[in-house]
Amino acid sequence: MPRLPGTNVMLREYRRDDLPWIRQWVNDPDIVCHLSDIFLYPHAQESTEAYLEAMLEGNTDARGFVIADLATEAYIGQVNLDSIDWKNRVGKIGIVIGSTEHMGRGYGTEAMRLLVDFAFREMNLNRLELEVYDFNERAVRCYASCGFVQEGRLRERQYKNGRYWDVIQMGLLRSDWKKGANGP
Repeated sequence: MPRLPGTNVMLREYRRDDLPWIRQWVNDPDIVCHLSDIFLYPHAQESTEAYLEAMLEGNTDARGFVIADLATEAYIGQVNLDSIDWKNRVGKIGIVIGSTEHMGRGYGTEAMRLLVDFAFREMNLNRLELEVYDFNERAVRCYASCGFVQEGRLRERQYKNGRYWDVIQMGLLRSDWKKGANGP
């Protein structure tokens, strides 16, 4: 995978020494509460190791990057393009900032912009999409600032913390990206 440098962060390849950082967030209820049910808490060591091994070996359809500090390359989080539909040139984005101390600093927004640019310029995708819980207002604002628009709402789709929450579906088209401030 190429390295994609930004202003404060870079997107880099996964490394074996990322495992402790990944293990930390997959077992942090304050982090996984914002993620899909793939990350049920607690998360088994073997599952995390298998995921990392698949990313290292390229044995996955995902195109994944670690979000790292630009100066030190230290792990901050990760961002992936999953479920890539090559025929229709569509990719689904998943992102996580791995600790609450790194949240609210713009790292996720910068990482999203780097990934969007890579997806449209290098992978020649036409559409990017994602889903986010409606209670995750910070993420919704981040995605909107990167050009994503709300395309749908799955009412009371997810049960978390004793109640049902809506899932917001957002998308970004290559044509809209080209017109926007983040385009070519």
